[in-house]
Amino acid sequence: MSQMTAIFLMVVLYGILPVAGLYFGYRGFKKLTAPKMLAYKAMPQLGYIPEKSLPDDIKLTLEQINQKGEKLCLIYGDTNNDGVIDDKDTVSETYIMIKNIMDKHIPEAIADYRRLNDLDETRTNTKKIKHSNVTGRQALLEVLNTVNTQFDDLLEASYHQDGQKLLVTNRYLQQRFDNRS
Repeated sequence: MSQMTAIFLMVVLYGILPVAGLYFGYRGFKKLTAPKMLAYKAMPQLGYIPEKSLPDDIKLTLEQINQKGEKLCLIYGDTNNDGVIDDKDTVSETYIMIKNIMDKHIPEAIADYRRLNDLDETRTNTKKIKHSNVTGRQALLEVLNTVNTQFDDLLEASYHQDGQKLLVTNRYLQQRFDNRS
């Protein structure tokens, strides 16, 4: 073995490999110890929030809103029924309202709550907001419950609207084919 080969092997074995091991070990440790973040498909703006920073009842309500929001976006946003919301779909006012609520209003409400919570966590859960009879946590839950209820109403209206279309189609077909015979 030549002197250059020996030097190269020593640099690799005693220089590069330990540094690479430390680097990848550090990256793995950071990945394992990183806080789990919220992941809502319909509300990607909430992806920067650590899961531990919100109480369970708020996370549960957000999950319900996310599921309903996904359904409503497909119902009102995918007008050509190809399974994808794209430029070929016609935009309705209801779809814009749903997207606005999910992209702007809910993330802003969560950010406001987190600012209150960062100031003093016990105060957020116990102290009433001035000129109201609710705490910061109750105020956020009221906002989320309002959105949740409205999404329920929109889903119910869509169900009945589509059901009425089916009934009309059935009546038309029965009348058309019963008159021929």
